Parts: sequence; C-alpha cells; structure tokens
Amino acid sequence: MNQAAAAFNQGDQNRGALAKMVTRAFEHWKLGTEEQLAMLGLATNNRAALGRYRRGEPLAANRDLLERAGHVLAIHKNLRLIFPQDIDLAYAWMTQRNKAFDGLTPVDVIKEWGFAGMLVVRAYLDRVRGN
Repeated sequence: MNQAAAAFNQGDQNRGALAKMVTRAFEHWKLGTEEQLAMLGLATNNRAALGRYRRGEPLAANRDLLERAGHVLAIHKNLRLIFPQDIDLAYAWMTQRNKAFDGLTPVDVIKEWGFAGMLVVRAYLDRVRGN
C-alpha cells in the first residue's frame, strides 16, 4: 500500500502529514502556485487549498488527490536516490528541459498531460533507477 492509500485509510492526521511532505517537495523543486495546483490536479482558482496544505491541514479524502500526492512523493524519492551526491540537481530536475520529454520539463509534461503525465515522469524515473 502506498503512502497516499495509507493516509486515506488512516484519516486526517496522516493526510495532514502527507500535505506537509508534498508541499515541502514543491518548495524544494521551486514550483510556482500554478505548477503546484497542476501537480495536484486542482483548479487554478483553488490557491486557498495550497495554503491550507502548507499549514499541514489534511489533504481532502479524494482518491485522485491522494494518488497524485503519492506519485509526487515517489518522484521526489526517486530523484534523491538517482542524485544522492547532488541535491541541487535532484531538486532542479523537475524544472529542467529533458530530451526524454521532447525538450519539455517534467513539470510541463504533467501540466500538459495531467495525471497521465505524472505517470510518464514517474515511470521514466523508475526506469532510470532500475525498477
């Protein structure tokens, strides 16, 4: 069971911790508000939700949101494992153009393709890691 599914089953406390972890990953990646909303599949006018999540309020008990959060954390983990000696590169990778994505950044892929884009980015990193 992934972290998001566990959070869904365990209630508000775990979904609050998950919210903090996800927003911390966004901070490391230096994502703007619009990019963060896109990563979570939230409407561009839902900025208030990001503020609540940054404060550790629980992610909504919404399967799509929790699955996205789980993928964000898996992407973050993959990057830390792929670039263990270069944390700056690990954090910058999401916003750097990549030949594997036809010159788009991983964030652009997710913004353009939605959830499918998130799966593409995660699968790419899983392959790089050898999983």
